[in-house]
Amino acid sequence: MFRLFFGVLLSVSFAALSLADQPVVSNVEFVVGDLLKAEGGSATPSSFPFNRPFGIDFDSAGKMYVVELEGGRIFRLGQDRTPVQISGDGSKSYKGDGGEIAKATYNGMHNLAIDSKDRAYIADSFNHCLREIDLKTGTIRTLAGNGKAGFAGDGKGAEDAQFDYLMCVSLNPAGDALFIADLKNSRIRKIDLKTGLTSTVAGNGKRGVPEDGAKATESPLVDPRAVAVDSKDNIYILERGGHALRKVDSQGRIQTVAGTGEKGFKDGAALESQLASPKHICIDAEDRVIIADDANAAIRCYDPETKTVSTLLGRGFGKKELKLNQPHGVTMQDGTLYVCDTSNNRIFKVSFAAE
Repeated sequence: MFRLFFGVLLSVSFAALSLADQPVVSNVEFVVGDLLKAEGGSATPSSFPFNRPFGIDFDSAGKMYVVELEGGRIFRLGQDRTPVQISGDGSKSYKGDGGEIAKATYNGMHNLAIDSKDRAYIADSFNHCLREIDLKTGTIRTLAGNGKAGFAGDGKGAEDAQFDYLMCVSLNPAGDALFIADLKNSRIRKIDLKTGLTSTVAGNGKRGVPEDGAKATESPLVDPRAVAVDSKDNIYILERGGHALRKVDSQGRIQTVAGTGEKGFKDGAALESQLASPKHICIDAEDRVIIADDANAAIRCYDPETKTVSTLLGRGFGKKELKLNQPHGVTMQDGTLYVCDTSNNRIFKVSFAAE
């Protein structure tokens, strides 16, 4: 083909191939919600039962759990997809530890992660703490943080840790460590669930763009909003104000892998691509990073093999008529992507074509 003849055509051919290797949306289904008036439907965001859903995860039985940012509530959805409120009363407060989740309250939950033992870890962001719910017993406690902003606890047990706007939390694939985006401390923190010890894995407490190849714990971060770990123990860090995706490799070295640092919208070569205030990530079975690109009203995908960024949903991609509004929670479950269309109060189920 063209690769045998001209260098210019060679580069075009490879670019086309790289983008072709990205996942392709085959179907988008509403889990909660429907088409809005602006999309040719009849619904409005107020038609739906959520108040800014921000995070999703699943228990061992496949039941979905949803946390709200503004609404301050936690819902469970079974097979019939009917949301059942199980915790939170809508107030912005900090109550309930040691008791039943029905009496617990929160302040600005950003997401949750559920482990194989059905323990749900809640990023109770504006309470500066990590809450733990035992979904089997329905009880709650604070695992880390004391409700006050600060920085403390590295090298100590989680109960001694302090955070300053603990944003999003995720489990590593082995399920034995929690990774936390500690926003105003400009750090990514880790809680070892076997030992209970807290440590910093990226960030030195200063705000700035890290230098590629530098030691992650000695580098600044702009504003870490979300974190996820792939099957090779690479730690991905999403920065909203940095408009970038960064990676800490298994040797503890950091580099920028997607985004120019300038706010915008552009697909293609990852280091030339543009993001706009991205806020949440998850990782699929192929170690691709799915990005909730808030201000672009889109779901994007970074492929570490091809080093490209593509748009999966929103802005006419995936399901043409859909108009996302500040998407946040993205979660992979059994090869299917779930998305919180936050300011439209909806949740989508996104399926992909077989590769």
